Amino acid sequence: MRLAVDNPMNVETSTLVEGIARVVAVEDAQVWLVPEQSGSCGSCASSAACGSKGIGTVASRLEMRRFPMENNAGLVVGERVVVGIAQDSLVKASLTVYVLPLVIAFAAGLTAQSVYGSDLVTMISMAAGLILGFAGTWLGARRISAHGAMAPRLLRRATPGETCRID
Repeated sequence: MRLAVDNPMNVETSTLVEGIARVVAVEDAQVWLVPEQSGSCGSCASSAACGSKGIGTVASRLEMRRFPMENNAGLVVGERVVVGIAQDSLVKASLTVYVLPLVIAFAAGLTAQSVYGSDLVTMISMAAGLILGFAGTWLGARRISAHGAMAPRLLRRATPGETCRID
């Protein structure tokens, strides 16, 4: 995932989901950023599935959370920046990942139940629908990624003490 300094989508800052990231490495003309945890991390409903927790060592989890960007702004290791992702892109990606497989699985199950009336056939159809939904998710994610809609944008350098904006 590339981080763009400019804003080719012409998205206003008010329509972006913002986050703070820290520069952890500078390699050639690229910097590697790691999202910072906010003060509310661990207390939200999604904390168990958050990228800050999970399977593996702390180092492997941090490595998975790194993302590169071109160093057009002359950033240095330790510097904090504000990055943003367009809200509508985030909603589209969430719907693609969560809703699409379930809708296809339920539609397949409903169709099988109404045609065959067998629970076994319905369960098999739902499993096949779920697999088909995951394939659709994969294709949808590739499409969203190819357009660069989910690429974080560098908005500005973070001011000292700045935290995530919560509206």
